[in-house]
Amino acid sequence: MDKLDNYSTKFIDWLVTFGPKLLGALVVFIIGLYLANMVARLVSKALSRRRIDISLQSFLGSLVSVGLKILLLISVAGMLGIQTTSFVAVIGALGLAVGLALQGSLANFAGGVLILVFKPFKVGDLIESGGQTGHVQEIQIFNTILLTPENKTVILANGGVSNSTIINYSRHGNLRVDITMAVAPDNDIEKVRRVALQAIDANRFVLKEPAPSVNVIKVGDGMITLAIRPYATPVDYWDAFFTVQEDVKNAWDKNNVSGPVPTRVIINK
Repeated sequence: MDKLDNYSTKFIDWLVTFGPKLLGALVVFIIGLYLANMVARLVSKALSRRRIDISLQSFLGSLVSVGLKILLLISVAGMLGIQTTSFVAVIGALGLAVGLALQGSLANFAGGVLILVFKPFKVGDLIESGGQTGHVQEIQIFNTILLTPENKTVILANGGVSNSTIINYSRHGNLRVDITMAVAPDNDIEKVRRVALQAIDANRFVLKEPAPSVNVIKVGDGMITLAIRPYATPVDYWDAFFTVQEDVKNAWDKNNVSGPVPTRVIINK
């Protein structure tokens, strides 16, 4: 009985001394857990309003939630009298080690976040980056996947994409098709231009606005070289590139516009 009374007395003393701390820590933990979940939901809603990629919404929401809960546990442990200095140091050292081991992957992850947040391009856009050109098939957290005009799948690391020049051919909505063709120097330039523009206007892949142009860029070497510049949507670019040349050539033939004849001057010494 004496031992039982002794244990009871010690328990009561411990409860009186430690009970308020335990109760306070429990209250802080419950309130902090509620606030952490609420902040995570607010972050997810804010990302959703900005139309951030759904996978990034989920990841960032979970990251915020886990980070706040770790801070909450450290705070509660400190309230209970647990020394958290060494614990925080261990977490910091572990984070540093993981960061050094995965620095390449972390760079790609950071690049993916920047791409998904700032949207320099979207799925379906025709872009050029890292010496590769293709339509964007998928934007992942670590990689961007392109499909080239040759139907080759190119996987680009997001770290390199976000830190390099990105040319987005689809952002403006149309592309200028650069074509160079030549005619004989004895042709009437105004007639050549008129016939070419009529053929271009009839091409179904060419946009009406901006208007196409036909201009002389060089006279020499036995020919007149013309810069033919119609506009097309990114999807119709190559169809316009090939069909415009064929249409203009056929129109010139029908209107007696003669083509260039290569000449060669031979000097005997």
